[in-house]
Amino acid sequence: MTRNGAPRRILAVDIGGGKVKLLATGETEPRKFRSGPGLAPAHMVEQVQKAAKGWSYEAVSIGLPARVGPAGVLAEPGNLAPGWVGFDYAAAFDCPVRMTNDASMQALGSYDGGRMLFLGFGTGLGSALIADHIIISLELGDLHFEAGTYSERLGRASFDEIGKKAWRKLALKAIPPLQKAFLADYVVAGGGNAKHLVKKLPANVRLGNNLTAFRGGFRLWGIDDVQTLRVGEGSHRKWAARPVNGEWRVL
Repeated sequence: MTRNGAPRRILAVDIGGGKVKLLATGETEPRKFRSGPGLAPAHMVEQVQKAAKGWSYEAVSIGLPARVGPAGVLAEPGNLAPGWVGFDYAAAFDCPVRMTNDASMQALGSYDGGRMLFLGFGTGLGSALIADHIIISLELGDLHFEAGTYSERLGRASFDEIGKKAWRKLALKAIPPLQKAFLADYVVAGGGNAKHLVKKLPANVRLGNNLTAFRGGFRLWGIDDVQTLRVGEGSHRKWAARPVNGEWRVL
């Protein structure tokens, strides 16, 4: 622990619909295991502890594809087994735990100043807005879009059904109106399918790095351990993302 009581070594856990990825402070190679409809919180903890064997950590950050509030998980994840609401994560890990929505954790790791909209193209569409060190979790995936919802039309099932070219056309159509609606200075596209947008990204839109979720997990504790932006990359100040007094507000 540091002098102010903050942990020095953190285990960041990014839970998705298809896989769980984890990385500890000071480590360079993430580890992973399968996720899915059979993943319950107790099983997640067991698998995380198994996968993190040999790593030392004093606290855990968890990004979960569900609504998360200051008191914990508010709603069950749609793509995982039930039991996440009311589960005692700190007791299970035997250390302090901070949780947030998975898109919010990725957004926090991608943020480098200004007003940023994060869109996560994965199993569904994750979303979050950051402005003035306040993180607002969004549920844009539930909004109507193209004879369905954003998650239905831009999620992994749609990608597999209509193919990369048609999916990319839909995604590129969706991004500019959302950026305008939230008055975002820039948009970060993350998630497993974001890589398919790389050839035709609109202005002020960039891809997230596959390590940003871990950096977001570290930042939940006021620590910036994983560097994901190269010097000169992006249109905003590299170090503008440091929170005031080491604190981020998650709404």
